[in-house]
Amino acid sequence: MASSFTTHLGIEEMATGEKSGTWGTISNFNWDIMDRIATYKAVAITTNADTATLTVREASPGTGTENLQDGMYRVIKFTGALDSNCTVTIAPNTTQVFFIVINATTDSGSSGPYSVILSQGTGANITVENGKSAVVYCDGAGGGAAVIDALSNLQLATVTASSTITASGDITSSGTLNALGDTSASDKAAIGYTSAEGLIITGQGSTNDVTIKNDADADVLEIPTGTTNVTVVGDITAAGTVGATGDTAAGDDAAIGYTSAEGIIITGQGSTSDITIKNDADADVLTVATGTTNVDIVGDVTASTVNADGDTSAGDDAAMGYTSAEGLILTGQGSTNDVTIKNDADADVLTIATGATNVDIVGDVTAATINADGDTSASDNAAMGYTAAEGLILTGQGSTSDITFKNDADANVFSIPTGTSILRLSDATTVDMSTPLLAGTDHTFTGITAQMLAGGAISAFDLVCIHTTTSEVLEADASAYATARVIGIAPAAISDTATGTILLHGFIRDDSWSWTTGSTLYLSETAGAMTHTAPSTDGAFVLVVGVALSPDVVYINPSMDVIERA
Repeated sequence: MASSFTTHLGIEEMATGEKSGTWGTISNFNWDIMDRIATYKAVAITTNADTATLTVREASPGTGTENLQDGMYRVIKFTGALDSNCTVTIAPNTTQVFFIVINATTDSGSSGPYSVILSQGTGANITVENGKSAVVYCDGAGGGAAVIDALSNLQLATVTASSTITASGDITSSGTLNALGDTSASDKAAIGYTSAEGLIITGQGSTNDVTIKNDADADVLEIPTGTTNVTVVGDITAAGTVGATGDTAAGDDAAIGYTSAEGIIITGQGSTSDITIKNDADADVLTVATGTTNVDIVGDVTASTVNADGDTSAGDDAAMGYTSAEGLILTGQGSTNDVTIKNDADADVLTIATGATNVDIVGDVTAATINADGDTSASDNAAMGYTAAEGLILTGQGSTSDITFKNDADANVFSIPTGTSILRLSDATTVDMSTPLLAGTDHTFTGITAQMLAGGAISAFDLVCIHTTTSEVLEADASAYATARVIGIAPAAISDTATGTILLHGFIRDDSWSWTTGSTLYLSETAGAMTHTAPSTDGAFVLVVGVALSPDVVYINPSMDVIERA
């Protein structure tokens, strides 16, 4: 019986009683194959070759040196000069094998360095970048064979690196990633640590040097390129202590301090303002005018100068500092809050919880303008937003009401019940319209109005009624019951079949009027008109429509009582 050969490495298996006198030679070849599994080979790729072959075993092995192939080495170091990426085919495509591959090729052109692409069939390939290594295995699936990255989902209990670790994909750890050294100014994206600075995040980009995003890939915090400014895209919620331990002085250009009587102190001096906070457009947001105790918040916040001249450290109880990289720094530490801003009554105003980056504002926020620049969402508990179409948006959710407006006594004024579009006035609430137009301008009005469809041409300042079948508004007339039921007055002319404004209840002015002040006004038998005198014609209908507040101002309040003249 003839010898057979193993599928993957071509190790010769001699049949019983065969190969008399040649066992030593054949066994030595077999042991040479096994020896190659334990070491590596530098395999030179022909200069500028686009393709190459790495043979693991002959397709039809025989006895002899042909059994020994470069692909039998488990560590392959590719060398040679390339002018493009080179595809290395692992043969045959039925062989199952693994490799540690090192791309040590050089660049023969000017656009490299180049990658080595490992292939076995039409299945997946693995690209090994220049200067990088990879652990791969071949599935030997024939024409559709694939080369697979053995470390694509690597699980490690502990990783210790004496130099740089570069990953082209994600790094996931169930434990802690501990940086032990400082970062540098040239780092593109680095995390580091020093005993003075603590955790350090350093980066560089064309728009931002550092960007922190949420799980939806939306920006949360940005540091614009080359600046020490921090842009917070969303809301800021804080809770902590800024523990300055000494008083400031009148001559301080920009200082933060503390006394037991005054609490936290921020002191500055300038020719116009002692303190000025401005935005990036150099527009004033908050200012303290020179020599005053007034604080003006204009819009954005930009300071003229707050000059701390030294860095703070992780052990500071309450400190303000400065570095060229970090700019202005406020640092504190406490068991509950790291930073707490209090009023003179020792009540918390703003806090930053210990070890957190959230800002909690305990009381009210007062500013010249609070500019919301984004939409709210259905899940917001209590949010203010803005869109170009909707303007100012107030959104909330609660078990009883989604939005509640209260007065200074904490009493409800009106609310929107949960999940409804109803506006509900609270008990004892009064709707106070603007002052009657006694001193207003001609052809103006104020009060409760409605947009209604006209069933005929209506002139300005005509009293109107509702058509009995079409629900359209018509000129009112005391001559008939159907037209005597006045619902309001038209402040302006309305064309037939057009929609216009009807004042249902309120005040209206027309300088052409000459009413007797304090007189009762009635619906006239002349269509649309008012009169001092109640209709006297038999069969006419008497209806009070209002009171003259002055010769040219009328209080419109149509009565629901319609009296027929007998």
